[in-house]
Order: sequence, then structure tokens, then C-alpha cells
Amino acid sequence: MQTPEVLVLQASYTNPVHAQALGTLLNHYAEDVMGGGESLSLDTRQQLASELAKRPHAFSVLAFIAGEPVGLVNCFEGFSTFVCRPLVNIHDVVVLSSHRGLGISQKMLAKVEEIARQRGCCKLTLEVLEGNEVAKAAYKKQGFDGYQLDPQMGRAMFWQKVL
Repeated sequence: MQTPEVLVLQASYTNPVHAQALGTLLNHYAEDVMGGGESLSLDTRQQLASELAKRPHAFSVLAFIAGEPVGLVNCFEGFSTFVCRPLVNIHDVVVLSSHRGLGISQKMLAKVEEIARQRGCCKLTLEVLEGNEVAKAAYKKQGFDGYQLDPQMGRAMFWQKVL
């Protein structure tokens, strides 16, 4: 079977096709066990693009095959105080389950890196669940690894407090 051609691009939050793809793909992720297993509200799906557009440091990358959205990466620019340069946090990585194993995440992550380099960023960051071995392997292929300053202090942990 021939690998289908994948179009990877930075999303335009004002493009209706891109806006719908953002909501649909993020909902697919939310419904997956790795995303919590629950659907997003209709309001969230419909308002996602317009809310992201209000945030100048947000950007998204979409992947399409034959005009159909199959992948999404949402990113937010932050700032490294230790390096005094911007960084990009990869917040969501989504590939439709029907299209996994085709290298789509690799192509999207490469596009994110290209955008980050254009912005003068010093690094990319992301969070991954300990048990998500497939995602961890994909991220390692792109050069990601666990974060630690001093091995005796252990690896950094990602915590949250819901408001």
C-alpha cells in the first residue's frame, strides 16, 4: 500500500475549514483514553479557533490527507528565563486513530520545530503520559527526552491545580 500524501500546514484560525478541523480533531483526542475519555462540549468545539485567535502566542499545525483533517498540534509560546528567549510548548498532539502509523505526528512536529526556529525559540517542550509508549517513541524520534537539571534531584514532573 502506498503512503498517502500528507499536507501539513500552520492553521489559520479564521479559515472555517481549519476552525472546524481544530474542534473535530481535539474532540477525537478528548474522547480517546489518552485524552480523558470524554467528549468536549459543543461550545468548546465551536469556539476553539476563535478563542485561540485571541492569543497571539498560540499557533496550531494541521495535517490533511485528500482534503480531510487527520492531525493536529496545538502550541503556545512561552519564555525561558534561564536563556532569555522564547520557547514553544506543544500542548496537544492528535492523529486520528484510523491514520496512526503513517508518520503524521513526525511531519507535524517537524513543522512545529520549523515555526519555533523561525520565532527564535530556544527549545520545544511537551507533556506525555508515562504509559503512552507509542507517543514517547514518536517524541524520542524527534529528539525529545525527559527533563532534569541534576540527576540526583530526578526528572521534572508536570503538575496541575484545576481552577
